[in-house]
Amino acid sequence: MAHLIDGKKWAKVSREETAEAVKQLLQAGVQPGLTVVLVGDNPASQTYVRGKEKAATEVGMRSTVLRLPKEISQAELVSVVQKLNQDPTVHGILVQLPLPVQIDENVIVASIDPLKDVDGFHAVNVGALSLGLPGFVACTPLGIMRLLTYEHISVEGKHAVVVGRSNIVGKPMAQLLLKANATVTICHSKTTDLASLTRLGDIVIAAVGKANLITGDMIKSGAVVIDVGMNRLDNRLVGDVDYASVEPVASAITPVPGGVGPMTIATLLYNTVQAATKAL
Repeated sequence: MAHLIDGKKWAKVSREETAEAVKQLLQAGVQPGLTVVLVGDNPASQTYVRGKEKAATEVGMRSTVLRLPKEISQAELVSVVQKLNQDPTVHGILVQLPLPVQIDENVIVASIDPLKDVDGFHAVNVGALSLGLPGFVACTPLGIMRLLTYEHISVEGKHAVVVGRSNIVGKPMAQLLLKANATVTICHSKTTDLASLTRLGDIVIAAVGKANLITGDMIKSGAVVIDVGMNRLDNRLVGDVDYASVEPVASAITPVPGGVGPMTIATLLYNTVQAATKAL
């Protein structure tokens, strides 16, 4: 029976550590400031933003949400971001994705000051990760690495199989695992015989957005399984991993919900504290 990796528990620990760091920054005369830009009225985005706002406030940060109409032009949104770049009280800028169809997400991400890009999506930060240089890393993959550290699960010398190649999770996840001396295989929608590769993984990270894709017969005995998926199935939330069949085979597993998700938000706060510290 697999050990349950409790993301809620470790996210609470992370937030407590962040709150302590915020106290120290306040003593130095700096209150870390996170501004989230929300365009339009996407219900899922509104829920995510409320969670981020609440978490930031609870650790003592200055948390601001700019709610903008979905009709806003790309030029107007770039102008908003540029003003935030110039505001010394704003240390972290997060533009909630997805954006309305008239706006090119790449243009908006590129307009964020890399030193305030706490989402870790800017090309400068992505390049820094690739080269092994300091920079901000996307919150979900960094959150997963922090989760493994809290659980004392070493990745050095292990074979990690990442299922998914998105810019937000899959690619940076692979880079972080390589940096931590894992051997990494990346799989995706065009991979043939996926199961033959996932069975090789000492660590399997599923991040494709397809409900119950990874089943028990695709996991080798004793593997650590990290489920990044958030899918609606029969009016309930499930991951990319079929928990019922994988849990008896794995040595450790994250649940959905309550696994990776809480650590993603906790890591956003961690990144914002790093940004405020660099601004001292």
